[in-house]
Amino acid sequence: MNAASRLSSRRGLLRAAGLAGAALAAKPLRAAAGPAPVTYRRLPRWRGFNLPDKIYVSHNKPFQESDFDLIAEWGFDFVRLPLDYQNWTPQPDRFSETDLREIDQAVAWGQARGIHVDLCLHRAPGFSVVGRIDALNLWGEGPDGDEARRQFEAQWRMLAERYRGIPSTCLSFNLVNEPPTMSGDLYRRCVGPAIAAVHESDPDRLVIADGVSGNSFCMLPVPELIPLGVAQSLHAYFPKRVTHFRAGWEADDDHTSAPAWPAPNPMNGYLFGAGKRQWNTPLVISGAFRRESEMQIEVELVSAFDHLVVEADGSVIFDQILKADRTGEGNWKRSRHFGPEGAGWYHAIYDRPFVATVPAGTRQLTIGVRDGDWMTFSALRFRPSPIDGADQFEIVPGLMEYGRAQQVFSLDPNGQLRPLSGPPTYGRENLWQDEIEPWARFADSQIGVHVGEFGCNNKTPHDVALAWTKDNLEEFRRAGFGWALWNLRGGYGILDSQRRDVTYEDYRGHKLDRRMLEVLRSG
Repeated sequence: MNAASRLSSRRGLLRAAGLAGAALAAKPLRAAAGPAPVTYRRLPRWRGFNLPDKIYVSHNKPFQESDFDLIAEWGFDFVRLPLDYQNWTPQPDRFSETDLREIDQAVAWGQARGIHVDLCLHRAPGFSVVGRIDALNLWGEGPDGDEARRQFEAQWRMLAERYRGIPSTCLSFNLVNEPPTMSGDLYRRCVGPAIAAVHESDPDRLVIADGVSGNSFCMLPVPELIPLGVAQSLHAYFPKRVTHFRAGWEADDDHTSAPAWPAPNPMNGYLFGAGKRQWNTPLVISGAFRRESEMQIEVELVSAFDHLVVEADGSVIFDQILKADRTGEGNWKRSRHFGPEGAGWYHAIYDRPFVATVPAGTRQLTIGVRDGDWMTFSALRFRPSPIDGADQFEIVPGLMEYGRAQQVFSLDPNGQLRPLSGPPTYGRENLWQDEIEPWARFADSQIGVHVGEFGCNNKTPHDVALAWTKDNLEEFRRAGFGWALWNLRGGYGILDSQRRDVTYEDYRGHKLDRRMLEVLRSG
């Protein structure tokens, strides 16, 4: 079959599925009069879920019509489909109809129920957030970069042709999931041809670009993309200690204590060395340490090596090199290698205390990494308490955020720890300041913004996850942003999430987290 015949055949399939504007057999759940046109300048406040049934080749399943039924029944109107291009691309420029027809069907189910469908290349030629999946590099120079961008453009040109004529009220394209940290100019240069290809085939198609990765697990908007006529998306997973607590892919996180929300204090459990110069500031605690005390710093994770130094009023009271490799004393619990064989780096989980004596009368305690990469700690314990007659005093970091520099805290005679600037706890208003406000200002420049992913892993205590979710929804509403929970079914979702601290409701063959559903419906 030649290319023209294949294109004609595909369009016939789309018409048969109801994707060319024809009425579907299923009765639409919305009025016949369609909503106002959608443009990249301003997005509706769509609310819904990710459906990651085709997120990668080894997890490639047909979408389920029952998901769309439930989403519509509960009053939501958005699904994002994270896709792996390899599912329908056995080799470059050859596309398999089997998987594409299943995507066609999902788009048709959405149209029939008034649910907007957003197609995202979660794994694209030359890039995946989980690491390289082919020999190409979407952001690179030279032949590998050129070929990745050619294939990337070809993917989106094919999809634009396939779904031409479906209004942007019903369907959008999300270019690529979670691009890495890079300049806006590089991002624009790499995705610009694909955007041009989409709009050449379908001038009115809504295209959404994820922001780039920033520090502390936050995404940043990209002003350089504004001339390309695309909306933008953020993913709200901040702070990571709450959202990714003991997540299966966070292999080094299984030893940490459970998070709270709001976090009891904004102290960060990361210490950065000279290798991360932009964040290389020590933790400083100022106050009256009245009694001599043994301080234990509970070291958790060490990257490469770190020179940990503790000072009391400028005098060194602890000095230790901590290593992460396959040699040395091996006083860690386990060491893990990253990168190619014979190169790369190590992370070591120590999960053990190191002890220093804090002299009576100390006014300032300084804890820092003078040289090296980075490390984390889970607690500072003082025996006896340096501020009163108690047997022990403990400080637990409220945050565990990579890329957040340390700060100065005051410790008052009652044992209250407060930062010298900012609120004494870390909660809802901090979400606005650290994650949402930069995007709200960006939206003020008349660029549509949507939260493409957010949620808490099922190891996060349920009450903590509910409180965090509710606060995020309040801030999304404040900014006028729609959102999509990372997933409907599964560890971040409201169905079959396998949380151990939830009383589930049996619901149409699923285990429903009713409390989480009601929080989402209120948002």
